[in-house]
Order: sequence, then structure tokens, then C-alpha cells
Amino acid sequence: SDSPEAITDFTGFTSPSGNVGCYIDPTGARCDISERDWSPPPRPADCEFDYGQGISVSPGENATFVCAGDTALGGGQPLAYGRSISAGVLVCDSAESGITCRDTKTGHGFAIAREAYRVF
Repeated sequence: SDSPEAITDFTGFTSPSGNVGCYIDPTGARCDISERDWSPPPRPADCEFDYGQGISVSPGENATFVCAGDTALGGGQPLAYGRSISAGVLVCDSAESGITCRDTKTGHGFAIAREAYRVF
């Protein structure tokens, strides 16, 4: 496949359908979803903001659901199916099955789509 577009600055992008919006930079990748057919894990007691709408991964960390008062939706240009974007050790791939972001060093990351999500 094509090599990823490598970026160094904070960059937003969306899935071609517009249902998933993401941000990536060398310190982290986050994707939020608008319409989903699944339920997130229960909100942690220490989260006072929106929870379950997004997942993020940072270098050397496990992927986690985001507790945030902001949104990553609508933050950039569509990333066409089959294309990737990378920042440092992080890379996000756009596919018809959803968007997958991972730490290429540890292998940790997440996949998010209308049908399902996965944290690995």
C-alpha cells in the first residue's frame, strides 16, 4: 500500500463518510464517532465530561476511551479509504471497516467504526 503521509504538527482528519473525526500529532491520536451501534464501557467516576464518544492512544500507552468536553469531529479533510497518516511512532489507517490508529513501536491502539470498536 502507499506509504503514510507523515506529519509533525497537530492535524485533523475525518473518515470519508464523515462519521469519525480524528486528530493526530506525535504525542497522541484520537478519534471520536458520531453515530455508533455499540455502547462504550461505563463512565469512570472521575470523568466529569463526555465519555464514550472517542478513543485515544499515546506513544507507549494503552488506548483508552476519552473523557473530554471537546470533540474531534469535523476537524479536517477526509482521509480516503486505503490511505494512512503518521506522526512519530503513531499511524492511523482509513478503511471501509473504520479507522485504526496504533503505536507502531508497542503495537497498542484502537479501531473505531459505526459497527464496532476494538482496543488492542
